Order: sequence, then structure tokens, then C-alpha cells
Amino acid sequence: MFIVIDTIPFAKYARKVAKPGERGFLSSLSALGLSDKEAGVYLALLRLGPSIVSAVARESGVNRATAYVILDTLITKGLARISGKEPKQEYVAESPDTLVVLLKKQAEEAKRKHETAEALALELKSLHNITDRPRVRFYEGADGLRQAYEDTLSAKEKIRAYASIDDMHAALPGYFPRYYKRRADKGIPIRAIFPTTPDSIERAVHDDEELRESVLVSGNQYTFHPEINIYDNKTMIASWREKLGIIIESEEVADAMKKIFELAWLGAKYLEQRKTRP
Repeated sequence: MFIVIDTIPFAKYARKVAKPGERGFLSSLSALGLSDKEAGVYLALLRLGPSIVSAVARESGVNRATAYVILDTLITKGLARISGKEPKQEYVAESPDTLVVLLKKQAEEAKRKHETAEALALELKSLHNITDRPRVRFYEGADGLRQAYEDTLSAKEKIRAYASIDDMHAALPGYFPRYYKRRADKGIPIRAIFPTTPDSIERAVHDDEELRESVLVSGNQYTFHPEINIYDNKTMIASWREKLGIIIESEEVADAMKKIFELAWLGAKYLEQRKTRP
């Protein structure tokens, strides 16, 4: 069995059912937590006195099924009661003083909820250290690696990376040339250490336009499998050969990785300078 509930905008409903001077009552009752239909039915009961459902529905401008539902709600709220027995059962509005009682109940309920929230907040704070543990996310397959790399485009600071250009381009063909441009367009610089290969040498030619500062080290000694990117509070690890991406969100881990990278950067720059000396 389906009950169709009237759905009429408040302004239209108020024009339809409110008697002269009563529209303000509808607004005030709504402000106290009654719906516009509940307010209209309550006012109708006050005007009519003890009445059967059909009379209440007609007076309040709602259909009979809606009137039954609303009257039950008003009874639950203590604003109406049933008088007599079927088939002569009638509905009666409780005294308007009941509105004050209703408001007090709402205030008491709000106070209880506030006290519960305060107590719960204290208990939840005990879990704070647990929620501050590093968050680790795993990404699998080519799509997963692409998704992990997309996260680097959210960096708010310079990215630090150990990477192999050859492995990157082989794992996601066509992705990185567009990625480099998007990263540069977002104004996200990167400092990277690459093993020396024909591809990394060619890429280094575009360092300025791609907001990159790169150092090339011996490809025989340093291969960087997997790749590591460090930015913000994140450490992203991309194993191109195993098709696995990992993002660790931890200030402490990221800070340690940044310091290690800076030491590696100094060493790589030193090796680069030695290589260029006559």
C-alpha cells in the first residue's frame, strides 16, 4: 500500500490554507521545528476543535492520507490527541502551552547531544596517535602506476626524485611527455638524479622548459630500481618492472627521505664536477 504525501512549497501552501492574520503563525510554528504541513494541521485543529480526519484534511488543505500521517506526528510531539473511539474517533489539539513544553524537550535533547559529543570527543582524542600513523596506499598495474604518478601533480613544493627515464617511458608509453608539460604548467619544479643513458641525456636538454634540475650519474653503478619521488609529506615509490606503485603519507618518513636525497644530490653533483674536470 502506498500513501501519497502532499508536496507543496511553503509559500503556496500558506496562501492556500492560512486564514487572515495566520500566515505569521505558520512561519513561527515552522521556526519551532514543525513542518509547514504540521503547522497547518495544528492550526486547523485549533480552529475546529474536536474533528474527524476528513474535516481536518479539508480545513488544512491536505489530502486525507497526508492528514493521518501528520496527525500521528502531532500526537507523537504532544500537540494533539485522539478523543473517543472508532467510528466516532476525533482529533483534538492540545493547548498552545504544549509548544513551550515541546521547545523545552528539544532544548534538553540538544543539551544531551552536546554533552554526548563532548564526551565522545574526549574518547576519540585517545585514538589521535593511531590516526596519525603513516598512511600507505598501493597501486597495481599500468593504470595504478599512472594514478600514483598523477598524485605528484598535487605537490605544493619541489619534487625530489631518483628515477630511470628509460624505465619510466617504457612502462607508460606516451604518458610522460604530456606529464612533464602539465607539471611545468602547474609550476611544480623537480630536482632529479638519473642514470646516464641516451634517453636521460636527451631529456636533460629540456630541463629549463620542464622546470627540472637534473644530475646524471653512472648508469653502470646507479640504476634506481624502483624509482622514488619525495614531495610534501609523501614518498612515492614506483616499481616499473613489477608494475607496483606505493605512496607513503608521513611527515617523518618524507622528512628523512628528503635529507637523504639532499646528501645524494651533493654526492651526485660532486661526481658530475669530477667528470667534467680536465
